[in-house]
Amino acid sequence: MTRETTTEYLGFRTRREGSVAVVTLDHGRVNIVDPELIESLIAGLPDVLDDPEVRCVVLRGKDRIFVGGADLRVMRRLDPDTYRAMRRWVVVQRMLELAPKPVVAALNGHALGGGAELALACDLRILHADATFGFPESGLGIFPGAGGSQRLPRLIGPHRAKRLIFDATRLTATQALDEGLVDLVAGDDFEDVVAAEAARLAARPTATLGLVKRVIAEGLEVGLDEAMAVEERYVLENIALADAAEGIQAFLDKRAPEFTGR
Repeated sequence: MTRETTTEYLGFRTRREGSVAVVTLDHGRVNIVDPELIESLIAGLPDVLDDPEVRCVVLRGKDRIFVGGADLRVMRRLDPDTYRAMRRWVVVQRMLELAPKPVVAALNGHALGGGAELALACDLRILHADATFGFPESGLGIFPGAGGSQRLPRLIGPHRAKRLIFDATRLTATQALDEGLVDLVAGDDFEDVVAAEAARLAARPTATLGLVKRVIAEGLEVGLDEAMAVEERYVLENIALADAAEGIQAFLDKRAPEFTGR
């Protein structure tokens, strides 16, 4: 029988079941993003992200809410210190982006503004059919300045990103899927789809997938020749893993590989 454990933090909780850990945001009525939540996530997420027994992380909100966006009661203080404190949301995103294992965004509710920025830092995005996705900030006279203005154009191209940000477009689930902003849309079977995808990813060669995340992230930041050197470094790290030996031997033995994540 799989043992289930739950750990409570300020603004979120983690539930570990087997090799999958579910991080549930639970901060106020609508999971509003403020410095308190941001700092709690920065302090607490490494407990899950760095746990070698966790092979996939699911990030979700409570009930039917994903993230309610930035706290405008904080954001109305239009001073640099306030905005630097709120911009530490990018630290949370980078932690997810570079985590040594797959991270699934289970968008069980609207993913708008800060919620959309958080989702773009995850490896797989599953959006509920009744939810929407977008960046409404320009309607407030600001722009998505905690990661959105950079990840969105990298994902869908600069021209389309500008149009979505200029118009504060709020996309339906189907539109978000068509734009390539999410990978899957699910309705009544949402929970089953999320669980199945997390289990599928948890059975993959976790350490190898972590290297894939890093080699892509680092390679995008440099020119092609330097990127090839980055790739070689990670190739050599990859072939030292137990799962690399298992995967190749399983192929030669004509059997399914049994990856351990190491």
